[in-house]
Amino acid sequence: MSRTLKTILILVTYVALSVLTVYLFPRYNNAFNYHFEVGKPWGYDLVTAEFDFPIYKTDAEIQQQQQEAIRSVTPCFNKTAELPNGIFVISLEDYDKLNTGGYKRVSIRTGKHEVTTLPVGELMTPKSAYECLGKQCEPNIVPDTLANKHLYQNAVESVSQTFGLVQAGERIIDRGEIVTAQTYQILTSLARAYQEKNITRQQTIYVQIGYLALIMLLIALFVLYLAIMRPNLFGQLRATLFFCLVIAIFITASFLILRFTADDTLLYIVPFAWLGILTSVFYDSRTALALHVITLLIVSLATPSPFPFLFTQMVAAIVVIYSLRKMTQRAHLAHTALIAGAAYALVYTALTLTTTGSYSHLQPRIYLFIAANVVLIICAYGVIYLFERVFGLVSDVTLLELTNVNSDLMHRFAEEAPGTFQHTLQVSNLATEAAKKIEANSLLVRTGALYHDIGKLMAPQNFTENQQGGDNPLNRMTNTEAARTVIEHVSNGLALASKHRLPQIIRSFIASHHGTSLVRYFYNSEANAHPGEKIDESLFRYPGPKPTTKEMAILMMADAVEARSRSLKEYTEESIAEMVNQMIDSQIQDGQFSETPLSFSDVEAIREVFTSKLIAIHHQRIAYPTLNK
Repeated sequence: MSRTLKTILILVTYVALSVLTVYLFPRYNNAFNYHFEVGKPWGYDLVTAEFDFPIYKTDAEIQQQQQEAIRSVTPCFNKTAELPNGIFVISLEDYDKLNTGGYKRVSIRTGKHEVTTLPVGELMTPKSAYECLGKQCEPNIVPDTLANKHLYQNAVESVSQTFGLVQAGERIIDRGEIVTAQTYQILTSLARAYQEKNITRQQTIYVQIGYLALIMLLIALFVLYLAIMRPNLFGQLRATLFFCLVIAIFITASFLILRFTADDTLLYIVPFAWLGILTSVFYDSRTALALHVITLLIVSLATPSPFPFLFTQMVAAIVVIYSLRKMTQRAHLAHTALIAGAAYALVYTALTLTTTGSYSHLQPRIYLFIAANVVLIICAYGVIYLFERVFGLVSDVTLLELTNVNSDLMHRFAEEAPGTFQHTLQVSNLATEAAKKIEANSLLVRTGALYHDIGKLMAPQNFTENQQGGDNPLNRMTNTEAARTVIEHVSNGLALASKHRLPQIIRSFIASHHGTSLVRYFYNSEANAHPGEKIDESLFRYPGPKPTTKEMAILMMADAVEARSRSLKEYTEESIAEMVNQMIDSQIQDGQFSETPLSFSDVEAIREVFTSKLIAIHHQRIAYPTLNK
C-alpha cells in the first residue's frame, strides 16, 4: 500500500469517527445545554429569560399533590338492597381501601335521583352488622367503578404542573452564584421550556456544527499527541483503526445509554477501564492515558453532570493504567479490577458527601453498578484475545506463553536442531540485554529471537551448528545452490510459523532477521572462484524485508554477532570488541537499518552490551591442578 493511500485512509478513519460521534450525540433536541447542580456555583455567564415560561413543580411535588387531590374525592357507591334500620353494609375489602386511602366520606346512590353522603365511619362491615342486628348481612353497597374512575381522573388533572411564571427579560442567575433549590427548579423549568419549544432547523444545525467542532478538536489533539510523542504509531493504519474502534465502542455505548435513559448513573456500568487496559497491553501507558482522556472528554459533553463523571472516571483511569503497566499474568487483571472498583466507590462516596452533606443521598444501586463494572474489567482478558486476533497484535501474556521452552515446538526444536536451539538462546539473551539498555521492548525481542531460526528445523543437517563435525551437505552443492539452501530457512520459518499460528509480529522477526543482506560466505567463495566476473548478487541475498523497528534491528545484530563469535580463534576483550564493531558496521554500511528509528547513541549502547556480554560468556577459566601421587 502506497504511503499516500495509507495517509488518505487514516484521515478518512478519523473523519468517520467524528461523524459517527456527532450522529450519535444525544442532546441536539435541547438548546439549553448547561450543566448545574444544587449547592454548586453557576459556571456560565448571566442567564435571563428570553421568553415567558412557567416554573414547573418537581415530580415528587406533583405526585404528592395528586395523591392529596384523590384523597379529597368522595367515592361513589350504589345501593343494591334495603336493610333494616337503613344501615349500609360494605365489604371488608372496600372498607379497608377507604381507610387506607384516607377518604373521609362516601356518596351512596339510593335511588334514581337520590344520593346520600355519609362519613366512612358510619358504614358497617358484615361483622359489625352481625353484631348490631344479630344476623348475617351481605354488603348492600358496591363501588360505582365508572363514576369513581372519572372522579379520580378529574382530581389528578386538576393538579397544576406549574406554580409560578418567569417573565421575558427576568434575571435568573449569574456566574459564580450558588445554585439554590429554587434556582435549580427555575433552571430545569427553563430547560424543559426550551425542549418543549420547537427549536428551528437552523438552530439544530448550529448546535450540530458546534458539537462537531468540539469533537473534531478533541480527536485532533489525540492525533497531535501521536504525531509528536508516538510518530511510529501516527502513520500506522492498523494503530489508527485500533484507536478509532476503541473510542467508537465506548462513545456508542455511552451515548445510547444517555439517549434512551437520560440517566448518567448508568455510565458506572460502562467499563471505561478497558480503554486503558487494551491500549496499555498492546501499545504503552502514555498512549493509553491520552486515549482515555480524549474519550472521557467527548462523552462528558453529553452527560448531565460532567464534573462528577470526569473526576470519577479520570481517577479510575489513572489507577488502572498505573496498576497495569505490564500485564504478565492473568492475576494482574483481577488485581487491577478490584483496585478500580475501590477507586470508583471511594470517589462516588466522597463526591456525594461533599455535594449533599448527607450520606442518605448515597444510592445503593450505584455500588451494584460498580460491582458489575469490576466483573466486566476482569472479562477484559477475553477482549484482549479478540483484539489480538482481529488486529494481529500481541500482548505480554501471549509473549510470555510463547517463550515457554517446554512447548511442543520448542521441545522439537531442541531435540532436532540442538546447535541452532542453543544459538537462539544465546541470541535471545544478548538481544534482551540490548533492548533493556535502549528502552526497547525486551520481552518482544526475546520472543522473536527464540523463533527467528525456527525454519532450520526443516533441514537441520544443512547448518554447521547441528553437524557436530560430521558431513556437511552444502559442500556437495554449488555456491549458488548452497546459498539458496541457506536462504530458504527464512521462508521455511515463515511456513512453520503459519502452521503453528504464531502472531504476525513474531513472523516479522523471522522474515527480517537477515534483512536483505548477502550470504557472505558463499558470495565470497563464488567471487573468488570466478575472478574478474560480475556475480549476480540477487542469488546470494536474503529476500528481506529490512528491519523496521528497534527490536528487529537488535535481533539482526545479535544474530550476526553471536554466530560470528563462535568462529573466533581467540577470545580476548580486543578480539571480541573488534568483531562486534566489524559485524555491526558492515550491516550499517549495507543499509540494513535504514528503515529503523535507531539513533547513533542506540547503536553505541548496543555495541557495548554485546561486547561486555560476549566477554563474560567467553572469559578464560583457570586450569584445575591435578592431585600429585
